[in-house]
Amino acid sequence: MHYNTYLSVLLMAATCCSLILCYLCWKRREIPIAISYGLGMLTGSFYSLGYAFEIVSTDLNQILFWLKIEYIGIPFGTVMWSIMVLQYTGRQWLIRKPVVALLMVVPIITFVAHYTNEWHHLFYKTMSINYSQGFPLVVLVKGPLYQLHVWYAYILFAIGMTLLVQMYWKAETQMRKQITLMIIGSWGPYGFTIVYLSGIWNMPIDLSPFGFLFSGLFFMWGIYQFNLMRLAPLVLQKVFESMQDAVILLDVDNGISRFNMSASQVVKDLNYKGVIGKPVTEVLAHYPRLLKIITQEPPSSASKVQISGLHDDKFYNVHLSLVCNSNQKPVGKMLLLSDVTETVLTEERLRDNARQLGELNTFKDKMFNVVAHDIRDPLAVLVNLMELMEEEIETNSEDQEEIMQEMGRQIHNTFTLVESLLDWFRSQRGGMIFNPVVWDLSHVVQTNIQQLQVRSEGKRIKVVADIPKGSHIYADKEMLDLIIRNLLSNAIKFTGEGGNIQIKAEAVEGKVIVSVSDSGEGIQAEQAATLLQEDYPISSAGTAGERGVGLGLTLCREFVRLNGGELWFESVHSQGSAFYFSIPTPPNEPFVFNEQKERRSMA
Repeated sequence: MHYNTYLSVLLMAATCCSLILCYLCWKRREIPIAISYGLGMLTGSFYSLGYAFEIVSTDLNQILFWLKIEYIGIPFGTVMWSIMVLQYTGRQWLIRKPVVALLMVVPIITFVAHYTNEWHHLFYKTMSINYSQGFPLVVLVKGPLYQLHVWYAYILFAIGMTLLVQMYWKAETQMRKQITLMIIGSWGPYGFTIVYLSGIWNMPIDLSPFGFLFSGLFFMWGIYQFNLMRLAPLVLQKVFESMQDAVILLDVDNGISRFNMSASQVVKDLNYKGVIGKPVTEVLAHYPRLLKIITQEPPSSASKVQISGLHDDKFYNVHLSLVCNSNQKPVGKMLLLSDVTETVLTEERLRDNARQLGELNTFKDKMFNVVAHDIRDPLAVLVNLMELMEEEIETNSEDQEEIMQEMGRQIHNTFTLVESLLDWFRSQRGGMIFNPVVWDLSHVVQTNIQQLQVRSEGKRIKVVADIPKGSHIYADKEMLDLIIRNLLSNAIKFTGEGGNIQIKAEAVEGKVIVSVSDSGEGIQAEQAATLLQEDYPISSAGTAGERGVGLGLTLCREFVRLNGGELWFESVHSQGSAFYFSIPTPPNEPFVFNEQKERRSMA
């Protein structure tokens, strides 16, 4: 028995190995790389099967028949391998129908030329039988189309190996084993063919089919050892890069091993080149809290850290965990930063809401005290006056004018208190909706002057509005009425008999400054220092004994702020006061004063 029989058995084993790989690929056909690799193994199985029977054939016709079986797969093997390499290295975008069709041009020419060689002899010039080994072997003189096929195959092979080598140098240590198996396995058929075609060893047997056995062993090892076809290394890298959470990998010496795109956006010091391999204490020197978490022992499970970004500060949950090998020995650390800014801001809003609710609750308690004192007292006076009035009516039918006037003042003060309470509760409970529109300031001021005419006339106070018609402002009408009414009411309250009140407006840089000045008693220095700082100032009695609830200026300050303005005042004790507030002008409309101003006074 000649050695060709043993070689045939070995080639049959290679064929079985290739078919097993084809079966494994079929089971995982949902993975694109499994399809291209399986088709490549199928082309190799045709080659090894045909050559197994070729070397045991007894005549030229049998050899030519098995050559045709071999060339069902030989022309297309390199193209399938090239597609697999493109998928493995993350260049799937190149695998399009036009590209695949272009790659198939030379293989189709090779396939057709081999099957029609008897007509043109461009693939094999001559074919003869050699019996020098004790069994018939075909001797082929290659033609130009055979040379085209060989050059084309090795050009694709060189390109594919270049891509794999580039991938090897860019990959992490853990992934290089996979890539090494891919490179070694790919060299099998091509390396053996180079040895055969170069004539380094004067062997009559073609070694190329045996390369498929060599490749099959390496690829099977890679499939079962590293799940070679389950997920390509570059796919893992893309998953890592596409993670929204920032991930930083450290080695056992706390050196930067790797980080994803999200980490470079969170930690600006990871953006420059050459950071890989540097100590984390150097790279994260500007992040002391992160360094503390990384270097502390044992590693922290989770911590919340605020990190300043390019545009604003963000909050991150930081999780540090050990990375262990199969023997549970630590080989590094993984730092994971999850953005929790929205959660933190929501918590802050909830705390603010809780604080506001607390303030409202405090206001409610104080308001009960106000109601107990400021409402009870005038009502008690009313009751006493009514009793006196009843007694006087019984004993004396004279005019009760003085008692009736005092009752009127007390009733009016009580009404003012209730009205202020209602305004305040509406503002605090959301009953007053902010709806700014364009208003004529002159009209608003005159309307409120008329509403307070009875009070001003009662004290013979002259109220002058120096605001022309058509002076437009942009504000909430209901809030604006309340602001002007409160300021004007306070001016009347603290102005003595026969005094003066003047209301003016002046345009300044897109806003209107409205002033309400009086000739009253002014504000004492101690009270002026805290008047607009207190949330619930204590009410003072007016020049005619008027009482208030102490909420007027608080409401004015809040409503002016909501309309985008400010409230302030100037006062000299015993010389009068002037309260100012700013209000926006309408968008794209200037605040114009007419030359002819309107002055209206009320005495």
